[in-house]
Amino acid sequence: MQIQGHSAIVTGGGSGLGAAVAHELARLGAKVAVLDVNAANAAAVAEAIGGLALTGDITDTDSVNAALDAAEAAHGTPRIVMNIAGIGTAKRVIGRDGSPAPMDDFERVIRVNLLGTYNVLRLAAARIAKLDPLEDNERGVMVMTASVAAFDGQVGQQAYSASKGGIVGMTLPLARDLAQFGIRVMTIAPGLFSTPLMKQLPEEVQASLGNSIPFPKRLGKPEEFAALAAHIVTNTHLNGETIRLDGALRMAPR
Repeated sequence: MQIQGHSAIVTGGGSGLGAAVAHELARLGAKVAVLDVNAANAAAVAEAIGGLALTGDITDTDSVNAALDAAEAAHGTPRIVMNIAGIGTAKRVIGRDGSPAPMDDFERVIRVNLLGTYNVLRLAAARIAKLDPLEDNERGVMVMTASVAAFDGQVGQQAYSASKGGIVGMTLPLARDLAQFGIRVMTIAPGLFSTPLMKQLPEEVQASLGNSIPFPKRLGKPEEFAALAAHIVTNTHLNGETIRLDGALRMAPR
């Protein structure tokens, strides 16, 4: 599917990888709606790309439907859905004081990363399925964001790895389920990227992390993630697969 002229929505589009994807899609001619829980961030990115700023909670059905309604009213039903929103955490199963990890923390990460992603996908897919088909009878494409932690989870990443592993696990069945409607589903599993969260670490720590990557020996650039996301949209034969974007990195236990 070509990007030019089509409507797109990017969750988590107010910063980091999501912002890079929003910028790239807009550069390639898409009409982009930027959805983020942070209204100021969404507004800043939308203003920079000439898009639509939306504020919402991906775990809340009413909130997502309201965002999709607004995107549809402004640009038409989004055929391109980029699920980038997510959160991270690190909790050992047993704390230093011997107490078990809080269950609320685990549930929160699963709810946002896994359930939130599925919530956006299911609601958007129902709308895309009603659109007229394009070339190859394609109606839309949906990209989800996992992580190398889905495969190489480190100590303390139980919740995060489980949430991202769930996204990897549902990629193929979702693609098979939605094939009848001409909707493709793909997942990107990024490694260590230079995002605002990463940049909060001391420079020497960032350099050390970058040096742990076989090649190239640096942190990934958000623009590289965005370039892959855009390529997935235009390459119709990509479907039902998770692509690791990590410079051949395999995470150590710690």
